Amino acid sequence: MTDQPVDESLYRPCVGVVLANRNGEVFVGQRIESDQPAWQMPQGGIDDGETALQAGLRELWEETGVTADLVRIEAETEGWLIYDFPDDIAKTRWKGRFKGQRQKWLLARFTGEDDAVNISTAHPEFSEWKWVTPLQALEAIVPFKRDVYERMLREFDGRI
Repeated sequence: MTDQPVDESLYRPCVGVVLANRNGEVFVGQRIESDQPAWQMPQGGIDDGETALQAGLRELWEETGVTADLVRIEAETEGWLIYDFPDDIAKTRWKGRFKGQRQKWLLARFTGEDDAVNISTAHPEFSEWKWVTPLQALEAIVPFKRDVYERMLREFDGRI
């Protein structure tokens, strides 16, 4: 993470969703392709012509089965939060085109019941999921994303 100007073309535009329940807990999912602990919140690329909101709602549905009618968007990060991939990931993902990701984050209040969450989607990304406190989420996130999560959670502080 840097406060210096960056070449945005080196960073994949992405959106993340903090899905928060009525108890102030947040959704985290264990990445399906990882045999190590690799928890994260729903996130994914912003397609051409999509807004961060549109992409966030699409990614939320694709990864959790939660539909737009079961959430209330309460906030969006002011700017882009940027992180670099570890070298092994940067070389292999997206054919090495990106150095990392730049993310907008949405705070989405889940208004449904837990049985509306379904990670067995058409293209599953998570092997399991759970509700955790924001601090527990921060501690569970893979280290190279931790700074972005910390900045995002600080920006949403008091609203989750």
